[in-house]
Amino acid sequence: MSPARFHGFAEFYPFYLQEHSNRTCRQLHFVGSTLVLLCLWQLWATGNALWVLYALLSGYGFAWVGHFFFEKNRPATFKHPIYSFMGDWVMYADIWRGRVKL
Repeated sequence: MSPARFHGFAEFYPFYLQEHSNRTCRQLHFVGSTLVLLCLWQLWATGNALWVLYALLSGYGFAWVGHFFFEKNRPATFKHPIYSFMGDWVMYADIWRGRVKL
């Protein structure tokens, strides 16, 4: 399937997983997503909006290092930002469920 056109998230997600075939990349995504949740917790606990910036830096920073240095591809965020964001969290949940291996 060409990554240029998807008819819904269900069609996009297999492509997303294919773009995350490198184990280290998936691990970095997992760490980044976990840090995002911790930053959002801190935002809620402290009310300090700076935690939003930390969440963005953690989530995208870890993911992009995984793509550029280990997966050797461009993050799907650049062409499919909404589906990619959704894919990050579905993959995160799938890792916890044991459906995607770390």
